[in-house]
Amino acid sequence: MTMRNGRTVRDLRRENRTAVLQRLYFDGPLSRFSLGPATGLSSGSVSNVVAELVAEGLVEEAGSVDSAGGRPRTLLRVSPDSGCMIGVDVGETRIRIELFDLTLTELARTERPLAVDSADPHDRYEVGVVVGHLREGIAEVLRTADVPAERLLGVGVGVPGIVARTPEDGAVVHGQTIGWDAVPLERLLRESVDLPASVPYWIDNGAKTLGQAEMWFGAGRGARSAVVVLFGSGVGACVVDDPMGPGRAIEWGHLTVRVRGRRCRCGAQGCLEAYAGAEALLERWREAGGEPPAGADEETALTAMLAAAYPAEPGTGPGTEPGTEPGADPGTAPRTEPDATALAVLAETAEYLGAGFADLINLFQPERILVGGWAGLQLGTRFLETVSGYAKQYALSYPAARVAIGMGTLGPDAVTVGAAILPLADFFARGGRRAETETVEEQPAWASTVRDREAH
Repeated sequence: MTMRNGRTVRDLRRENRTAVLQRLYFDGPLSRFSLGPATGLSSGSVSNVVAELVAEGLVEEAGSVDSAGGRPRTLLRVSPDSGCMIGVDVGETRIRIELFDLTLTELARTERPLAVDSADPHDRYEVGVVVGHLREGIAEVLRTADVPAERLLGVGVGVPGIVARTPEDGAVVHGQTIGWDAVPLERLLRESVDLPASVPYWIDNGAKTLGQAEMWFGAGRGARSAVVVLFGSGVGACVVDDPMGPGRAIEWGHLTVRVRGRRCRCGAQGCLEAYAGAEALLERWREAGGEPPAGADEETALTAMLAAAYPAEPGTGPGTEPGTEPGADPGTAPRTEPDATALAVLAETAEYLGAGFADLINLFQPERILVGGWAGLQLGTRFLETVSGYAKQYALSYPAARVAIGMGTLGPDAVTVGAAILPLADFFARGGRRAETETVEEQPAWASTVRDREAH
């Protein structure tokens, strides 16, 4: 049956189920009485939807709460065991694979290091090696948690680069900085990974999955708009203008910040990434006379650079207060001087980043800019205040005065969490039904749009 606005009864039922599931997920446990005003549904609609979801095992009772003068009200929550998702982060130094239950509690994880000692950095991303790591890692987390593959709602994968879709291959990755030219990653995974054909893959840019995680569960909660930036070997960003929406990845790291500047790993000159990405930052330190640890990966080398630039005060590390070592006179503990070369490179980097943030402020006028990624977590704690000062100096005053710049709060696992959210968000959009159990008529309205676009 089709209503005047083109929506069907099935559409309405799915939207009601989605509304109840999302409110229980983000605000639960809640009673049936509380779900009414929280979702805008009538008490009868709430009762019908809840009865369906409980019968399907998606929602369960979670205790009770006293009511004003009546019987205690039963609380409801989303059942953690009613499904699970895998999140994958194809990062710069390792591939991280995590298995989560429906409430994003981690059930198992594994990491596969990527080779960092090759003369050609593209070698570490050799497609066959990456696909092999994913095949083995997905099997390992399912085996470790003793979870049957049939329970999977999907596998989400965060990757560097631009992700497009084709009818033949599904998700295709254009990762210029890692040497991937139209890699049909979804098809390769379907051919290689031992999962049922019905398990969907959701492959997207890693900055986008980071942004989704921070907006749902991290420092982006409550904001109507935000830009979430990811600092690793390279630099990326996700622009979000709908807190529950997926956001959109932008190649922020490849904005030109200096005409005829340093050569970027994408092949162009003067990109922000050529100055602010961890790979370029360490290279600039080395060129200026610094000495990164020989043979260390980028994370270890960046830690060493920050330690050189900002040496710990005497007594601030583990152990004793300054001057209390055996045989030492109080107040005579040696003080390590900062590495002037490392400090100078970091100071220049802060200004480049500030200019890059100013571009984001002027272009998108977000409420918040949030910093994440393994390098961002290290750098941000040291000079985010300095970067923010440059950003507001270079940006237009009106939007600059209305943006808050801060750190993401989900830590190094944010990309995998965000990748796992991709199948979870689709599950919610379908009203808690798996894609393979729906007829075409029962699928969300956006699904037909995607089918039509892929057909052409």
